[in-house]
Amino acid sequence: MASDLDTVRVLRALFNDMPQAPQGLTQQETMAWVQQAMSEYEGGETAYAIEHITRNSLLDLVLRMREDGPYRDDAAFDQVVEQVSTPDGRKQFMDWCITARKSVDATARLLNRAKPAWSEPGPFFEADADEVERFVAGDASGQGPLFAEYAERDDVRGIGLLEQVPERIYEFDWGFVTEEPGAWSFYVAEVWRRGTVGYFERFLSAWLLETGASPATGAVPPPVPFGLETGHGIESFSALRLLTDGDMADPALRRWLGEVFITLMLPAMAGRALDEDYDFPLAVQAQA
Repeated sequence: MASDLDTVRVLRALFNDMPQAPQGLTQQETMAWVQQAMSEYEGGETAYAIEHITRNSLLDLVLRMREDGPYRDDAAFDQVVEQVSTPDGRKQFMDWCITARKSVDATARLLNRAKPAWSEPGPFFEADADEVERFVAGDASGQGPLFAEYAERDDVRGIGLLEQVPERIYEFDWGFVTEEPGAWSFYVAEVWRRGTVGYFERFLSAWLLETGASPATGAVPPPVPFGLETGHGIESFSALRLLTDGDMADPALRRWLGEVFITLMLPAMAGRALDEDYDFPLAVQAQA
């Protein structure tokens, strides 16, 4: 498994030349700074967003190959970390990935013909109604056994992720949710027990699929509340993050999060993301 040090090294290499917000800003000041950085970025906001998405994807690829690919060799890993720290190096790495992917896709098509009949994964867990209601009411449970298990992981401790305990923690029987200004992070126990790395893209793909035309819940859920956005769990090392610049105590928003997202969508998303035989549609993978 990729270590915490591996993750930090790749992050620093990939984002060393991207604008970084100064330390000590409030949430509002940080958002204003990011907006200004995006507008001033060469090519504008779209170019900035594409660059961030691209580099996040490279992070996931490098760490996956560190876990079970050619970068298990320390010398090869050192070389690729240096490579992705420059624009030319990142382009060479992406070109190599595209070439390799074409070969893998051709092989996968042959293997898929030999697979048994495909079936849609079911929900990975069933949310407890009392725990959901507690979340909706904003009644934080605080640190529980699953939070403690996660916080004691070597990779979590190594990168200092939970040195400052989140303001509010809601523990469930499937994992826990942290609530901080502007963001909820969702931690599924089975995800961190499998190593977390490699699931960032799968959960984002699952979100896109669940909010699109083919939800596993069997019916299109109520529309995502206005202003609620999703993000990779990379920053918080979680399965997924939901972001808002609105009122986090808004009863309608919290009820949607509890009764729709946690109760219906997240179990279906986890079922798809954690099923190693499940292949997300190519259109969804392209969006992710």
